[in-house]
Amino acid sequence: MQITRRAALGASTAALAALSSKISFGGWEPSERYPDPAIKILDPSFAKYRLENASIERIATGMRWSEGPVWFGDQRCLLWSDLPNNRIMRWNEEDGCTGIFRKPASYPNGNTRDRQGRLITCEHDTRRVTRTEYDGTITVLIDQFDGKPLNSPNEVVVKSDGSIWFSDPPFGILGNYEGHIARPELPPNVYRLDPQTARATVVVGDILPNGLCFSPDEKSMYLVDFNLPGIRIYDVVDGGTRLANGRAFVTTKQRYVADSFRCDIGGNLWCGWAGGEGIDGVMVFNPSGQPIGRIDLPERCANVCFGGLKRNRLFMAASHSVYSLYVGTQGAVIV
Repeated sequence: MQITRRAALGASTAALAALSSKISFGGWEPSERYPDPAIKILDPSFAKYRLENASIERIATGMRWSEGPVWFGDQRCLLWSDLPNNRIMRWNEEDGCTGIFRKPASYPNGNTRDRQGRLITCEHDTRRVTRTEYDGTITVLIDQFDGKPLNSPNEVVVKSDGSIWFSDPPFGILGNYEGHIARPELPPNVYRLDPQTARATVVVGDILPNGLCFSPDEKSMYLVDFNLPGIRIYDVVDGGTRLANGRAFVTTKQRYVADSFRCDIGGNLWCGWAGGEGIDGVMVFNPSGQPIGRIDLPERCANVCFGGLKRNRLFMAASHSVYSLYVGTQGAVIV
């Protein structure tokens, strides 16, 4: 199903309201008290990021598994994946309405934008990375490596040189809930796709990768390694084309799981987090790997992004719902 950019991102308010009315908001209630007690200061350095009169908001619910939030500032909307429901959702900041951007969507997971503002999506069912063009058509960027099909591309980021970096674990082909059962023919790798040659290279091949993110200066890359569990950090070398010197950045207990993350302008890492009641939400680490803050959510959080007019609104894709919170920093911009 192909939807033009005008139709998809500029859908009428009436149509979006009709779709939004079908999505229940459940029993969750925001805090009526400021500051929001669900925003925890673990280190005094985090205090400046917690706004005294901003609280967590649930902007959408009714999904099966929310993933890959990405902000479209030119359209004032958020897109994210509802993976098991095989759709990409859209939330409109202007009127707060939620609707379907694309369905079917090949069981999408991670999303980002390229340097031209186009949507880049990891698809589990087709086992590929795609680009949605301005007219709504879909271009396949990569679906195989060394003549073998990819596993199930998971998370994706775009560097300032236009290169596309993505993780390729087998999660989407282990069952029929988030894709379809298939036999892996490649090890779980992290790839770099060159924007000029369209040639892919393996940049990391010794971990079970999930989320990935560049530091604001692009000198480092953070990677979730489900083998640890925890977060690893790598140096970006050889003119920004290769990773080296992988080492532990955050090591956690088995029940504490990082999924994916984004950096703010200060280099702090805002991580989707899981571990059960009282732990689920977002953990914030400073550039030294020290935990400085936590945002408690009633659901496991998979992924986050910054958006809003000033890039100071954190959007959190958490299981059945998407939450937002205004914070005292801004999302990093890779220039």
